[in-house]
Amino acid sequence: MKFAIVGAGATGGFLGARLARAGEDVTLIARGPHLAAMRERGVRVLSGADEFVARPTCTDDLRAVRDADVVFLTAKAHGLPAIASGLHDVLGDDTALVTAQNGIPWWYFEKEGSRLAGTRLHTVDPEGVLSDHFESRRLIGCVVWPATRLVEPGVIEHVEGTRFTIGELDGSRSERCRAISAAVTRAGLKCPVSPHIRREIWLKLLGNVAFNPISALTRATLVDIATQPETRALARAIMEETDRVARALGVELEIGIDQRLAGAEKVGAHKTSMLQDVETGRPLEIEALVGAPVEVGDLLGLQLPHLQTIYACSKLLDRTLRSR
Repeated sequence: MKFAIVGAGATGGFLGARLARAGEDVTLIARGPHLAAMRERGVRVLSGADEFVARPTCTDDLRAVRDADVVFLTAKAHGLPAIASGLHDVLGDDTALVTAQNGIPWWYFEKEGSRLAGTRLHTVDPEGVLSDHFESRRLIGCVVWPATRLVEPGVIEHVEGTRFTIGELDGSRSERCRAISAAVTRAGLKCPVSPHIRREIWLKLLGNVAFNPISALTRATLVDIATQPETRALARAIMEETDRVARALGVELEIGIDQRLAGAEKVGAHKTSMLQDVETGRPLEIEALVGAPVEVGDLLGLQLPHLQTIYACSKLLDRTLRSR
C-alpha cells in the first residue's frame, strides 16, 4: 500500500515518519523550510525516550500522489480550498482520501441521517469547492488525537497520544479502512475503525472548540485554562453549548465535560495548535473549530451565546493577525 500525506506539518510529518519507520511506502508533501529540512536531514521525531529519524520521500509536487492508494489530507481546514482543484486532478480512480482536520469537516452532512442531511456548511466550504472536487465515495473521516508540534523545520515533538480513529461516512467497516488501520497499527500507533466517526468528531471538538480559541486569545496553555477558575468556567460553558448542538443532531457523547477538562489539565503546559499558529503568524482554524458548530446551531434554532462570543472574538483576532 502506498501512502501520500498532503500538508505534512507536525501531525502529517509525525504520522508519515512512523509509517516510514515501519517500512511503509510514504511520500510527504510539504513546502518551505520544513520541506527543505526534511529533504536534507529526514524527519526527526522527539517522543520521550523514543527519538528517531525517518527518511520518507519528500516533495512539494502534488503530482506525487498519482500512484498513492491512500492520501492522508493533514493540511489545516482553511487551506483545503486552495489545493482542492490541483489535488483532484491527480488522484487515482480508486485513491482513498482520509480527511484529518480538526473541527467539523465539509462533508459532515453527506451520507448522514439527521434533518440537516445534505446541507453544505458555508463556514468550511463557502464556495462549494470541496464538495465539487472531492467525491464522497473517496472520503474516509479521521480524528487525530496525538498532540504534536513543529519544534523547528524537520523536527517534530510528539507530546502525547497515539490514536488516529478512522471511519467511512456511511459507518461501514470497509476493506480499505481495515487495510489502513493495519498499516498504521504496524507503525506502533492506534487506528480503530469506528462505525460512528461523526461521534468521534464531536468528542474531539468538545475540547478544541473551547481550549483552542481561549488559548489563542489569552496565550495560555491547557493546564492554565483548566485550572484558572474563570477560564475553566468559560470552557465548560462553551462545551455545554457544543454538546447541545451534537445532541440536537442525535449524537450522544460517551465522555463528559468533566473528563475533557481533567484530560486537558493532565496534558499540562501544552500549547494548542491555534496558539502555535498565533505565535508563528499563521492563519487560525476559526471556521472548522468554532464557526461550523455555530452555523449548525443556527440551522437548528439553538441559542449559543458563549460559542457566538468566542467565535466573534476569534475571528477578530485572526483578522488582526492577518493585517499585520
